Amino acid sequence: MKHEDVKADKKMVKAAVHKHEKEKHAGKPLTKLAKGGKTNRQMKPMGRGLAKVANQKKSSFSYKRGG
Repeated sequence: MKHEDVKADKKMVKAAVHKHEKEKHAGKPLTKLAKGGKTNRQMKPMGRGLAKVANQKKSSFSYKRGG
């Protein structure tokens, strides 16, 4: 995929998400979309596969640290 296509897609997705939030969740702050992929800090307690899924579902994933 071309860099321009990815950039345009990200802009389109961000606009659509923010439009939904303004209409359905008025008065609440807009979501900040996740940058990058899963991190080692996420993979340690939950594994590579689940960290990938969690990263795709939420912009800022919180998890319990293993002790």
